[in-house]
Amino acid sequence: MGCVHGKCCCSDRSQSEDGSRDYREFGLFHCHKKNILAQKSLKHVPVPSHNFILEYTFLTQRGYYPDSPAKENQDSFCITTQIQGNPNAHFFAVYDGHGQFGTQCSNFVKDRLVDKLSNDPTLLDHPVQAYNSAFLATNQELHTATEIDDSMSGTTAITVLVIGDTLYVANVGDSRAVLAVKDGNRIVAEDLSSDQTPFRRDEYERVKLCGARVLSVDQVEGLKDPDIQNWGDEESRGGDPPRLWVPNGMYPGTAFTRSIGDSLAETIGVIACPEVKTVQLTPNHLFFVVASDGIFEFLTSQTVVDMAASYMDSRDACAAIAEKSYKLWLELENRTDDITIIIVQIKGLSNSGTSGVGSDEINVGTVMSSRTGTPEISATPGSDVYRSVRTSFSDLHSCQHVASVTSLAIEVHSPTKTN
Repeated sequence: MGCVHGKCCCSDRSQSEDGSRDYREFGLFHCHKKNILAQKSLKHVPVPSHNFILEYTFLTQRGYYPDSPAKENQDSFCITTQIQGNPNAHFFAVYDGHGQFGTQCSNFVKDRLVDKLSNDPTLLDHPVQAYNSAFLATNQELHTATEIDDSMSGTTAITVLVIGDTLYVANVGDSRAVLAVKDGNRIVAEDLSSDQTPFRRDEYERVKLCGARVLSVDQVEGLKDPDIQNWGDEESRGGDPPRLWVPNGMYPGTAFTRSIGDSLAETIGVIACPEVKTVQLTPNHLFFVVASDGIFEFLTSQTVVDMAASYMDSRDACAAIAEKSYKLWLELENRTDDITIIIVQIKGLSNSGTSGVGSDEINVGTVMSSRTGTPEISATPGSDVYRSVRTSFSDLHSCQHVASVTSLAIEVHSPTKTN
């Protein structure tokens, strides 16, 4: 949702898996849609300590901004496998920048946060402590050690650190991570993060104590009674959510209560301290989704999980979820947000930790493809992971326009440490 004033991490010297095909055409959205970046092939990384495999893919899409046609994609994301050289530790993150310098904030944080985690000797033994230190240090560095003006710009961050069979999910802001859980014959969405917005009573009360006025835009402009401090719930909020304002001004107007950056908003209670959730994986955990609020603004967690579970190939799932989100934005707003989604399948995890990939899997969509491929390929920052993705529009074939974009993301396969 971002700020009322105004979002990559995957460079990869990658090869296609043997037998893989170019990412198929998908009839996404409308003719103004461009800058779609999607992974050509599914990537796999093992977790040898528990004998399962993570299979992941991603898609990021610049929003449609009719009043700002040159606006950049302010989303960024980071996928780092074998963090600290540990084959059992892997990191997935999405950052949603906002404000005039949101792109710079987002890209700075996606580089520095993982760097701080990678260099923290306490990470594997005390991940929650390491997470807190990394978030706060990155925030302080953005304030003081860069030329980026983060007074009214910043980024949210939703991150998932996999260490063995445990997920550590750290969040600031209103992007989201969701876990798909097998429950009998159903697949249930379990939120791995809680959106930090004024809709949450605890966050509302915290920022109020710090001096924030919490009002919708209509209330600030005098169109609605500011004394009515009730905006419904987040699922039915409509287009005028509660926002944070300084006591005697009409700024900054943030719709979240935690972020990295936003130094002015810090004076009224916006903080960079993450909420960290820990989940031990079981064979009933099928996959998880990490995505910006461009996905979740109009789609519930359960809808996203249902859609992801209905596709054999998670690349198709990414495209379908992004398309659905995009269309809902256009139906309900005069623009769309930037959209970024990572889907990570959990393959072969068993209670004994000895089963092979594909054993006892629920048929996700049958649920999703259970094929495995070549191991994760080493990548270095700065190389060009992306291929131009062709779009075909069922009704406007002449409007095909896809741009290659570089330096949008960093995907890192950390080298194994040597003594």
